[in-house]
Amino acid sequence: MDKILKLDTISDYNAINGQETLHPLVSVIDFSNTPPKRQMRMSLGFYIISLKEVKCGDLRYGCNYYDYEEGTLVFMGPGQVIGFEDNGEVYQPKGYSLAFHPDLIHGTSLGRHINDYTFFSYDVHEALHLSERERQIILDCLFKIRYELEHAIDKHSKKLIAANIELFLNYCVRFYDRQFITRDNTNKGILARFETLLNDYFQSDRPQNLGLPSVSYCAGELNLSPNYFGDLIKKETGKSAQEYIQLKLISVAKERIFDTSKSVGEIAFELGFKYQQHFTRLFKQRVGYTPNEYRSLN
Repeated sequence: MDKILKLDTISDYNAINGQETLHPLVSVIDFSNTPPKRQMRMSLGFYIISLKEVKCGDLRYGCNYYDYEEGTLVFMGPGQVIGFEDNGEVYQPKGYSLAFHPDLIHGTSLGRHINDYTFFSYDVHEALHLSERERQIILDCLFKIRYELEHAIDKHSKKLIAANIELFLNYCVRFYDRQFITRDNTNKGILARFETLLNDYFQSDRPQNLGLPSVSYCAGELNLSPNYFGDLIKKETGKSAQEYIQLKLISVAKERIFDTSKSVGEIAFELGFKYQQHFTRLFKQRVGYTPNEYRSLN
């Protein structure tokens, strides 16, 4: 098994890329100016966004491998392990990366909203594929950040760097929205599979054995990361994945309530609830009536 290199600081990241550290908490690297290297796997203590402009081979992300194509942006957050298996070959990387430490953004607008950028938890096969115009906008943002790094650090540095990183990420949100739209047919296929997954789940004995289906469970069954899956469902339906699951649950519950041979408690258990009162509370929140009231009305 390959050794995993632990990178806790921006200086660590600059060192493995043969770059000078201009700022202790942020770095922009042009890989064409770095020395050739062998493949490695890294455990990160900071955020990295990489734009690759050459096909590098099979990227290992967690326990899976992905074909890392050129022209894609990949987002990685603290605590993730990413990299390439060392095959003994030396290669010259090409592209750019932006790395920034969480300490940089504490007390800034970006620090307050960093968790809104859910793509840091996407899998690599859910990377952002840029058009040429989008690529130029991304490079312009990187060059602005690089300019600030080459400027002497002063009282404005942190605010300007954080603001430019936030602008960079907001463009990425826009470009991901475009990607969701341009992949509409693929997304509708995933939505149909999600619907089938829920139908099959509630028609089986899995609710009694596993409980209510979670967003993470459904995402895993569809081979997607939970955040990407949640964002896709929200874009396609206007509802969160959790809301979508609950609506399906209520739809199934309404149908079963008509079976008067079963008590509300039995129906709740069949649907995956440990306690009948939890089912009753959710049903009333969604329908406006308790299950018994709904049964009486109908």
